[in-house]
Amino acid sequence: MAQIQQTAMKRPVRAYRLGLFSRLPVNTKISVGSALVLIVILLSICAPWLTPYDPNSNDLMNVLQKPSAQHWFGTDNFGRDIFTRMLYAGRIDLQIGVIAVIVPFIVGTVIGLLAGYFGGWFNMVTMRLVDVVISFPFMVLIIAIISILGPGLTNMYIAIFIVGWSVYARIIRGEVLVVKQQEYILAARSIGYGHGRIIFRHILPNVISPAIVFAMSDVVLCILLGASLSFLGLGVQPPTAEWGSMIAEGRSYIINAWWISTLPGLGIIVTGLGFSLLGDGLAEKIENQ
Repeated sequence: MAQIQQTAMKRPVRAYRLGLFSRLPVNTKISVGSALVLIVILLSICAPWLTPYDPNSNDLMNVLQKPSAQHWFGTDNFGRDIFTRMLYAGRIDLQIGVIAVIVPFIVGTVIGLLAGYFGGWFNMVTMRLVDVVISFPFMVLIIAIISILGPGLTNMYIAIFIVGWSVYARIIRGEVLVVKQQEYILAARSIGYGHGRIIFRHILPNVISPAIVFAMSDVVLCILLGASLSFLGLGVQPPTAEWGSMIAEGRSYIINAWWISTLPGLGIIVTGLGFSLLGDGLAEKIENQ
């Protein structure tokens, strides 16, 4: 049982190693990651005060302008300011990263708690369902669901919710199987505590850490997933600014107007690096405690 707990704890760390960045001290990772994430969040929130342009307003007199004092990141093929669109796109991508993680996190945690604690038929049905979901490639299953429901941000959320909960349920269930055999849980049962109090006041605080660490890294995957689906035309629909759709729009101008695709790509890299460093630092900090 102890080996199962250690494996679940280490899974996020092994899954999201950052190459040279993995050698940084734990506190440095958390500090740098938090700073990058905070900068992206503040820039996205303060977008209306940082730029005078409308992200979706066409200006055909300033098409494909190079980066300049007037347009810091240049303009696209419709004359729209790239810096402005990147700031507003950050709102959408951060929203995708957070919402697409919070709902599966909550649902998967509750299901994992109940399956691990009560066992029996509920545990068997839940784990068989998890096995079915995990047996399909994540991206392929998401695309299949969106193809049925139709493109759009709402349908993308639904597809992620249907698939994403399974990983959290599996992590939490594995932790519960270890913790429910501990002496303090047996003592809580012996003095007559109800199942609800034992699960949510005694077990949950001791099994939630691995899921939180995984969720920090999962934000990166959801942002990349949202950008990928938008790039393919299945996610956020034009003219709404989103980093993946901006990259797709700039493909035809990559030689003459490299900034249209390159700068949104850098935005994804910086945001992903911030969340990855933060998640990796938290994982190592918990592992070393």
